[in-house]
Amino acid sequence: MTMIFKTIFRIVGLLSLSLFILWSCSDSSNEQTFDSSKLRKASQEEIENVIEAFILAEEGDIIEIPPGFYSFKTQLILDSKNNISIKGAGMGETVLSFRELKAGGEGVKLVGNNVKIEDLSIEDAPGDGIKSQHSDGITFRRINVTWTNGDKSENGTYAIYPVQCKNVMIDECIASHSKDAGIYVGQSENIIVRNSLAFGNVAGIEIENSDNAEVYGNTARDNSGGILVFNLPGLPKAEGRGTKIYNNDIRSNNHVNFAVPLSDEPNGNTVTMIPPGSGIILLAAKDVEVYNNRIHKNKTTGIAIANYHITGFPTEAPNWSPFTSNIYVHDNDYKRTWKIPDLTKEFGQLISVYNAHGKGKTQDIIYDGFWDKSISDDISTNPMKVCIRETGMEKLHFTLFDLWEGEENIKASKDYTPFQCETVIKTDVSGVAKL
Repeated sequence: MTMIFKTIFRIVGLLSLSLFILWSCSDSSNEQTFDSSKLRKASQEEIENVIEAFILAEEGDIIEIPPGFYSFKTQLILDSKNNISIKGAGMGETVLSFRELKAGGEGVKLVGNNVKIEDLSIEDAPGDGIKSQHSDGITFRRINVTWTNGDKSENGTYAIYPVQCKNVMIDECIASHSKDAGIYVGQSENIIVRNSLAFGNVAGIEIENSDNAEVYGNTARDNSGGILVFNLPGLPKAEGRGTKIYNNDIRSNNHVNFAVPLSDEPNGNTVTMIPPGSGIILLAAKDVEVYNNRIHKNKTTGIAIANYHITGFPTEAPNWSPFTSNIYVHDNDYKRTWKIPDLTKEFGQLISVYNAHGKGKTQDIIYDGFWDKSISDDISTNPMKVCIRETGMEKLHFTLFDLWEGEENIKASKDYTPFQCETVIKTDVSGVAKL
């Protein structure tokens, strides 16, 4: 598939690319939520007390971290401890800095059941900001994770990173300047991400290979991509199903994509392919409902419904399907931007050049047009059950692509009528809501 895009890039020309770069730079957000340098510096004894509290924690303990700026040269690890609460004095009052950490990955790592961490900030971890793994019942509440030098490919990969967990609550958190996803939940089940802010990341919020997730009441702005639902091959959990994205502000996600290129092993990542200006991307996603969101001023596309074929990577893996299926998009509010869609990424070039509304036109919804031909030989039968029921659909910029025949015969259509249907997506996060 990558050959499709070589011709596209030649079409757009250097002038459009220059304009794109200029406008993209103007979108870059270096906003900080507060200036931690003004906080009282914790003494070495206070720092050692925190490290000791993590190491010696016993079931039922509350680890309280008083106001101050704590500069660590070691990771904070809670290893297989249950029923622990970690509490700071507030996101702007208790700051855990890992700028001096020269080895190790994440700044804070939590392994255990029924663990809560609340009311503090984490800065400048060399890897992930805060990671939880193999936990049942993990709560992140009013946690701010950032990198203070702005947006750089040397920053950590994920800000808030629960993986292979059950019953995950992320509430009133802030995540910024990660080179992958600000808030990332991977290979997990029973998830709530709510009332949080993600800005200045490559991906704002990402649900990957996870079951039963609700993402609502959040703001994703000034990222390259706002909210993502991905199913990637080759992971311990093969696929995820059942995600609802609703009542979110997804706006101006036009940030330059500063992810490490895929060619730079071992640190390259799929998000390097995200075109700046992407509101929501569904990639090989299953059973997803997107509704009541405000999807504004994302310069490339509001919603991209895509299959794994668009990546150009192999589409065969055990217990995994490359197709996006059973999708319900409805009752969202769209506002397009006047800016030129992304031209730096192949997917952005496709959307910009070959959409059904004219070159350089921002799209509200695109569907890349791949489908499982073992189900039907005609996409007009809607074999993947992609349902779109937006008010005023005739006024939106919708493009259905046909990429099956390669770069010499790319087709684009405005016809959304095959997808005027409804479907039911079920989730139950009532247990998580009690955390």
